[in-house]
Amino acid sequence: MASKYLLISRYSFKTGAAIPSHFIDDATTRNFWSDAQNELMQLRAFEDLSELPDTLAKCESELSQATPGLIGDVRRELVDLVEQVKSAEDALPQTPYVQLRHVEVVPERMAEYRKWREETIFDVVRSHDEVESFSAYHSLISGVPGVRFVSGFSCLPEAYAAVFNSERYKTIVQQAGDGYITGGTDGLYTRIYNGLSSLAA
Repeated sequence: MASKYLLISRYSFKTGAAIPSHFIDDATTRNFWSDAQNELMQLRAFEDLSELPDTLAKCESELSQATPGLIGDVRRELVDLVEQVKSAEDALPQTPYVQLRHVEVVPERMAEYRKWREETIFDVVRSHDEVESFSAYHSLISGVPGVRFVSGFSCLPEAYAAVFNSERYKTIVQQAGDGYITGGTDGLYTRIYNGLSSLAA
């Protein structure tokens, strides 16, 4: 079962900087890397907001050790589980790859958007085996508020991307941009990360 809450942290590293070895996966934490962005993305799972102070203390320790290699401050957001479209056995995706997808929806259209995505986006996700887990979150605290999808997959990124490059899905994206996403299709954010543990294997 996907975690009730996620703390998503993104660290932007200098070109050529070594990824500090203290970013270690455990039962409630997974670390991922994007070569394209030179960015480490961390997912921390917890079930109750009372756990947040301890979680933030761990994050501050990690930040202090990573500081020499960073080109900017860490970006964090706290999100809350809304729907689990494709369930996983664990609180966090254990797949080699994760994709973060983000849209900001006009609040007065949120109920309509959720009905629409069930019939469109989620139908595509459920019908493709390449997508192994897919959870829909919404921001509680974020500088980039909105809907956050966390998708796990094991196939090559090119095979995974093909799911969302069909003519049907292009139409879905256009419908979302025209009717629901703040800023139109330009408000759609996607990024693929490779698990650090997979890279080290």
